[in-house]
Formats: sequence, C-alpha cells, structure tokens
Amino acid sequence: MTHPFEIEQETTLPASPEEVWEAIATGPGIDSWFMGRNEVEPREGGAVSMETGGHQQEATVIAYEPGKRFATRTATAEDGRFMAFEYLIEGRAGGSTVLRVVHSGLLGDDWQDEYDALRRGWPFHLHTLREYLAHFPGRRGAPVFAMALSGGQVSPQVRAALSRGLSLPSPAAVGARAHAEPAGLPPVDGEVTWSDDEHIEVRAADGLYTFHHSPGVVLMFHHLFGPHTGGAEDAWQQWLTSILA
Repeated sequence: MTHPFEIEQETTLPASPEEVWEAIATGPGIDSWFMGRNEVEPREGGAVSMETGGHQQEATVIAYEPGKRFATRTATAEDGRFMAFEYLIEGRAGGSTVLRVVHSGLLGDDWQDEYDALRRGWPFHLHTLREYLAHFPGRRGAPVFAMALSGGQVSPQVRAALSRGLSLPSPAAVGARAHAEPAGLPPVDGEVTWSDDEHIEVRAADGLYTFHHSPGVVLMFHHLFGPHTGGAEDAWQQWLTSILA
C-alpha cells in the first residue's frame, strides 16, 4: 500500500542564483555535493540519471527555468511509487540566495521508516551544498562512493569505529580535527562540520568527506576537488572495510 509524502526545506546559501543553479541543475554540480554520479539533459523533458554503487535511478526534467526553478520526477512504478524533486531559487541582496526544496511522491509499505530517513537526510545534504558553495565555488568535485556492511554491529559501535578511523573522539563534535590515512592516498586532515547519530562530515582542503551509517550498512559519499582522485574509490573502500572488521 502506498502513502503520499512531502518534505519541504529552505536554506540561505552564500552564492548567486546562477551559482546555485549550476550546483542543483547540472550533472557536475550535483556530483559536487549530493550523491552518486549524475547526468542532466538541460531542458524540460530531458533525462536525468543518478548512478550509485551500480544502482541507476532515472527521472525526467519537468521544469527547467534557469536561475529560478528546476524539477524532476521519476516514472511511476507498478505499485504506484514515485519521487519528485523541486528546487526554487530566489536571489537576495548581498549576493546570497534562498533555495527551497520540495521532495514529494508516494512511498511503499514501510513508508514511515523511509519518510523519517528522508526527512532527517535533507538538512544534512543542504549543509553539504552550503559547504560546497562556500569553500569550493566554481569547482567540480569528483564523486567517490564506498559501502560496507556493519556485520551486526549496532549504531554506537559503528559510530565509534568511524570516529577511531578518523582520529576523532567519540562522539565526534563539530569543530574537531579529523585525520585519516587511506592506503595509496595522501593523508586527509580536516574539520568536522556536521555530526549527528547518522552522519559525519569532514571538510578538508581538497574535498568534502561524508559518512552515513544506518542499521546494517555504512555509506560514504565524498566529493574530491584536488588532484588525487585516481584510485580514491578503491582506497576508501579498503579503508571502510578495515575499520569495520
């Protein structure tokens, strides 16, 4: 049985409407702060795709007004489920921009858990967007994805393992200094900019490093802006697997 939902978020971003548009309505822009590898055909009716760990999600552009409004919608599944995203952009004095996001659609039988996860996730994603626009303006990030099962460890254990791997106290606090050494890559030194029961984000000189954990699984969606991106996905996969062992 499906259930309708709608999540609305609003944030003020330190960027012009044109910069925000590039971040939310182009493949390279989305790669720099959201999830997966993205492609956007820039027109109403154009195709949109997101590839994450071999899983492909496709949608269609249903509104394309550069600098103002961008909206997409997935096809309706056999059971009626679909996802729709709308981004509304409004410039403000001083060079800032207000972005309103509306995420809606129909969820399946376990809609309550899925809705709660989506509702909790959006503030984190918009924080990452703000970090991108504030610290890496005009640059395009290489997306890095890794995933590992937590092997029956409960959430506090997983969070403690992530904190140890990042040389952080547990629980990690915003402002703490992080350090990690993925094999074959330069060490990562940065600052924790977000920390809650499900997410940790570290901003370093060369990228945004995000860690997501839920019962049974840990995901990483990094956005790298430096020169050392070759082999980064394999290196971080090994790092994640080793800290959870």
